Amino acid sequence: MFYNNLDPVLVQFGSFSIRYYGIIFAAGILVSFLVLRHLARKRKLPLGGRDFDELLLLSTAAVVVGARLGHVLSHFGYYADFPSQIIAVWNGGMAFHGGFIGLVAAGLYFARRKKIPFYDLADLAVIPAALALGFGRIANFINGEFYGTPTSLPWGVKFGNVEGFRHPVQLYEAAKNFFVFGVLWLLQGRALPKGFLFWLFVFLYGSIRFVLEFLKDDFAVPDYALGMTWGQVWSIPMVLLGGYMLLRLRKGLKAGQGNQQP
Repeated sequence: MFYNNLDPVLVQFGSFSIRYYGIIFAAGILVSFLVLRHLARKRKLPLGGRDFDELLLLSTAAVVVGARLGHVLSHFGYYADFPSQIIAVWNGGMAFHGGFIGLVAAGLYFARRKKIPFYDLADLAVIPAALALGFGRIANFINGEFYGTPTSLPWGVKFGNVEGFRHPVQLYEAAKNFFVFGVLWLLQGRALPKGFLFWLFVFLYGSIRFVLEFLKDDFAVPDYALGMTWGQVWSIPMVLLGGYMLLRLRKGLKAGQGNQQP
């Protein structure tokens, strides 16, 4: 059993504070950028140094805005009462699905502007994205956000004023993201249809996330519909669309019609 007494604040200067959440979030983005640049050069994408700088700024802004909007919309009642908290991203509260939509939109815009196929970029971008998401969930654990249901397992965690020991679902999700990263990393060197890695990420993330949501506490994660959480509601289209696209690409590959990556 473990008591989560971690202080989310690293340094405090009066009313200004530096939190582990922000540091880990920034580190995740930086590491993702370096991994993406390495993979892009390995695949010989026609992108220069300035292109990567532009992509970093564009994707970071899209992820932050999209993730925050997704969180605010899924907790609209709270933010309607406390609108000043909408911009308080340093306190946590970033929804993956909103951030992912923002990242895809930024990728579509960037690929079109640079005149490169979207899947050439997307198949590589989801690899470091999975890695960054793993870092983000560790930050959620430090913040004590969305704790799990009660458990008597040896690795149960006591969060602040929450009654009993809980499943550390933040760490489960971190492990899930690192697992997805590992799968994509192992497959990225193989000859696969364009878009396969992108849709595999969508399918794996959505399916595993849907299952893990059952371990999240009802009070920490409000129900949305039919007893499901927001995470499950948004994961369903990821599973369905991701599975459909993977089957379609697989059939195209068998028929010799898939576009092969070098």
